[in-house]
Amino acid sequence: MIVNYLMDNGFNNYDDEPTLYIKESDANLSIFFLYVDDLIFTGSDDILIHDFKEAMKSEFEMTKLGLLKYFFGIEVKKTKNDNFIS
Repeated sequence: MIVNYLMDNGFNNYDDEPTLYIKESDANLSIFFLYVDDLIFTGSDDILIHDFKEAMKSEFEMTKLGLLKYFFGIEVKKTKNDNFIS
């Protein structure tokens, strides 16, 4: 189960937001949102993000759909210099 995997790998979950998992280590921050079969993962380090994605792919069947455009009815648009959320 993905929740157990996250908890076993140092992520913490909070009662106030059951879809949010956070892992803090040294100067790095990883944020994971899980809702049914949709997930978002981001972090403060590109190598950390890449390594986590590879580990998840080896553990679970996953499909990468590209850059985030919509999640929970929120539209996300990325430009060269900025991210817009509406």
